[in-house]
Amino acid sequence: MAVTDFSKNADIGYMSAAELAAAYAVKTLSATEVTSAILARIDEVNPRLNAFAVITPELALTDAARADADRARGIDKPLLGIPVTIKDAYDVAGFKTEMGSHWLAGTTGVATEDNVVVKRLRDAGAIVLGKTTTSEMAWSGLSYSPRTGVTHNPWAKGMNAGASSAGAAVAAAAGFGPLHLGSDGGGSIRMPSHFCSVFGLKPTYGRVPHVPVSNNDYGTHIGPMTRTVAESAAMLRVMAGPHYLDHTSSEAPPPDYLAALEQSMKGKRIAFSIDLGHARVDPDVERAIRAAAEVFKSLGAVVEEVTPSWGPKGVDLARFFWAAKEARRLSILPEWEDRMGPDFVACMRAGGHYTSADYLHRRQDKYDYLAEMQTFLEDWDFFLTPGSSVTAFPPTQMRPDHWPQHEWDWMAWAEFMYPFNFSGNPAAVVPCGFDSAGLPIGLQVVGRRFDDLGVLQASAAFEAALPIHKTRPTFESFK
Repeated sequence: MAVTDFSKNADIGYMSAAELAAAYAVKTLSATEVTSAILARIDEVNPRLNAFAVITPELALTDAARADADRARGIDKPLLGIPVTIKDAYDVAGFKTEMGSHWLAGTTGVATEDNVVVKRLRDAGAIVLGKTTTSEMAWSGLSYSPRTGVTHNPWAKGMNAGASSAGAAVAAAAGFGPLHLGSDGGGSIRMPSHFCSVFGLKPTYGRVPHVPVSNNDYGTHIGPMTRTVAESAAMLRVMAGPHYLDHTSSEAPPPDYLAALEQSMKGKRIAFSIDLGHARVDPDVERAIRAAAEVFKSLGAVVEEVTPSWGPKGVDLARFFWAAKEARRLSILPEWEDRMGPDFVACMRAGGHYTSADYLHRRQDKYDYLAEMQTFLEDWDFFLTPGSSVTAFPPTQMRPDHWPQHEWDWMAWAEFMYPFNFSGNPAAVVPCGFDSAGLPIGLQVVGRRFDDLGVLQASAAFEAALPIHKTRPTFESFK
């Protein structure tokens, strides 16, 4: 597929972190040159895509100059001079965190310090280019918010890029540097990766500290979004590790994921499910996922199609807890409802009548569901599912036109995501193909708890066998 590109800076924008590090080592590029080129690319291409809530050129160039100075003094850091974007759900000192919300824009001040994970990335030498867009309060899988508008899928103008880490996936796919920080409370890393043909990892819960601890019943994870598995492996090692402000963070030090990335799949026992026993899945998606399972067979894995008994039991739980967590914001509606999305308001109101007893009863149901799920997962090295049931559709509606509509339930096409937020298992989405219209499809790879390395290894083996990530969007629909 020929690439039609807007920018002469595309070659630098699409360079991997490893390629940039190699260029720095032989002094064919400097961090300042790279940052300037990518900022120029963003200036040229981003107005068509709307991937950023705010671009931070002064901060980026300051970080780049510091990286060049460190390198000149012989200082080595794992991400020295590597550009990164930050989802606008996490603080960057000197800027507001608005999360696609007029409410936060109007009530919060400028951040005085970096979020813990942002600080780790910058301390490792990464250069912050800006803050990427998210759906309103990161509540949905649709790349739209009342504050920032539509974030367009690079593969098709006006189509959903996935969410809530929408801008991060778009920035990765569009060549706005190699590293992008996302978060995932119900699929928000994995859905955008599916829709935009990039790699995204939701690590095991606790692997990366979340500060402040999310009020989502231990369901929200921070993770990397990149074009290649190797870049996510390098990024995760910097982000991972305990922090005293997150009492749920794991005390185990992270391994060197990148150094251990190559691993044979021969003899690995892999289960896959097209529908978890209940989900509707479009035909093009099913074909791509079945073909992906065959790739693992060709790599020597033992692959078996399954229908897990626990699958259908999560549907009502997901709707209950999603509405319940949003209902905590009902008190802001008298002042802010007219500046909020009606779908978000409908979700909030749906949870408004739940009692504390309802919540505790359903929490027990969830724990029973998780016990059944974990017992199943222990029998397999990995579990494969679609990244989503559909390919991209307009993000101003809850569901594709050929699906039944609903006032707020977008999860009908994302039934493969929330189970592993509930459970905390590591789960990644890796590009695996395209539908008949040329829109991306992603494969989800789930591992046992704390086997983040295994999920990265399986994803890397698949990526090497089927290098879909090398195909760039043509931007034909943006001409």
